[in-house]
Order: sequence, then C-alpha cells, then structure tokens
Amino acid sequence: MKILIMILFFLTISLLYMALLNLFISSKKRIILERMERYFPDEQDGIPSKFEKKKRVVQFGRLREKVKKFSLTKEKNNKLELKLYRAGVPLKPEEYMMFSWIAGLLGAGVLFLIVNHVAALPVGLIVGLLLPRMVIEKKQRNRLKEFNDQLPDMIISVIAALKAGFSFPQALKSVMEEAKSPMKEELAKILKEMQYGSTTEDALHRLYERMPSEDLDLMIQAVLIQRQVGGNLATVLQKIVETIKDRVKIQGQISTLTAQGRLSGMIIGLLPAILGLALSFIEPEYIGQLFSNPIGVTFLVIAVISSAVGFVLIRKITTIEV
Repeated sequence: MKILIMILFFLTISLLYMALLNLFISSKKRIILERMERYFPDEQDGIPSKFEKKKRVVQFGRLREKVKKFSLTKEKNNKLELKLYRAGVPLKPEEYMMFSWIAGLLGAGVLFLIVNHVAALPVGLIVGLLLPRMVIEKKQRNRLKEFNDQLPDMIISVIAALKAGFSFPQALKSVMEEAKSPMKEELAKILKEMQYGSTTEDALHRLYERMPSEDLDLMIQAVLIQRQVGGNLATVLQKIVETIKDRVKIQGQISTLTAQGRLSGMIIGLLPAILGLALSFIEPEYIGQLFSNPIGVTFLVIAVISSAVGFVLIRKITTIEV
C-alpha cells in the first residue's frame, strides 16, 4: 500500500511539473501559432483559439506576479536572476521559487512516506528546498568551468586577429562566430551592448559580473590598462595566456594530490546515509528505533551534524586556491 501511495505521489508531482513547464513555453507556442494563423488561416483545426491561449498566459502571468510580490524583494530578485543566468537556466526568479516550493513539498512527502513519522516533514521540506539551489550552483560551476576552459583559445584567437590588423571589437566578433557555448553567448552579449552605445570598459565589467572568473579578470585588466596607457595589446594578451596555462597546470596537479582527501570527504558524507538505507531494507524494525525513540532521534541528529561538519572541514582542507 505504501508503495502504491508513493507511486501516485510521484505521478501527481510529475504532472504538476509538466503543467508548469507547458505554461512556461506557452508564450513561444503562442507566437508560432499566430504566425501560422497569419499564413494559413484555414488550416488551424484542432488548435486552441487565440483567446484561450492568451487567457492561459495572462492567468499564469498573474500567478508569477503574486509569487514575485510575496517572496522576492527587488535585491533578492536581482541576485537570483543573476544566479540563474550564470547557471544557464532559462527561468525567471519567480518561476524558480515556484519550483523550489514544489520540490520542498515533494521532499517532505517522500520522506514522510519512507519514515512514517511527523518529524520527517520539516527535514524533507528543508532538503527539498535546498535541492534546487544545489542544482543551480552545480550548473553554475560547470558553466563557469566551460567558460574558463574556452578562455585561453579565445584569447589566442583574439591575438591572431589583432596581429592581422583587426580592432578589438572586430576581433571579438570574429572569435564569436567560431566559438561554442557559453563563450559564444557572452561575446555576442558584449558586442550587442557596444552596438547599443555602451563603452568597452562597461561591457567588459558586466561580462565579469556574469562570469566571475579570475582568468577573465586578468584579461579585462590588461585590456583596460592598454586602452588607458597604450602599448601592444597582442603582446600583453600573450603573457596573459601563458599565465592562465600555468595556473591550469598547477590546478591540475593540486587536484591530483588532493583526490584522496576529497574522496574521504564524500565517503564520510554518504556512507552513513547508505548504511541507514541498507539497514532499513534488511532490518526495518532495528533501524526504526532511531526514528521512534527520543534517544535514537537525538543520536541521529548528532550523527547528521557530525557528518556534515566533517565533510565541510575536509572540503576546506582540500580546497587550495591558486
């Protein structure tokens, strides 16, 4: 019976997620359908009327505005919008908040069905609320890493274009045409800002806000200094590329030397949870004392806090900045 309830619960949440995603992309579908109606006015059988489509979009827009007004201040909205952009997630802050609330309810419900204790509800709620943030931060780190990996090649291409007689904006445009994501999107954004009247300095500073990379900061400072005092920009950028390659080499060596410590941190963090899950299937009555007895709950809380502290300390010890 419990398994059936869990299956129904997952199906309900999945349908809710699908409904929200359908509403997110409804505006794009509406534009496509309006274009189809313009060119094929007699071939739109089975397509919802324009009034119904606009009504759904308006209702969802009102819901998003209520969420934004209820849970997001202007400062928090700007920070969350920047974080979502850095992660490459095409969501608005209020949409992200809605998904976080749903994930919190899902975590509370799943953990309650597994443990069958009221105390599991707040724990599952917190885990569910933190899970989307962890996913966003993970995607943000991955996107920044991809950008840093592409940065040396981008600078080398810019150097070649400068030596060929291109100006700096023309060099960026030539590199943008051959670059891959996320470098392509960021260079296109810089060029668009400069076309709209923004100075090169402001456009580069905004690029650093979107991509807080130390290697990128080196390149930006070199470009700004060259524009103020003059000099050969290609030669300066060549030195920057050599510095970036040396840093990447040192970071690779450090990552190799600290691999054992990072693995120990993962084991400390995951081993208790895996053993508890295994015991819950082997001897559910034995492990159930941890959740039903007050002393067991106390020991469980102490164990979770101790594992978290150990994991954080090991991560700090093995994290060496270069």
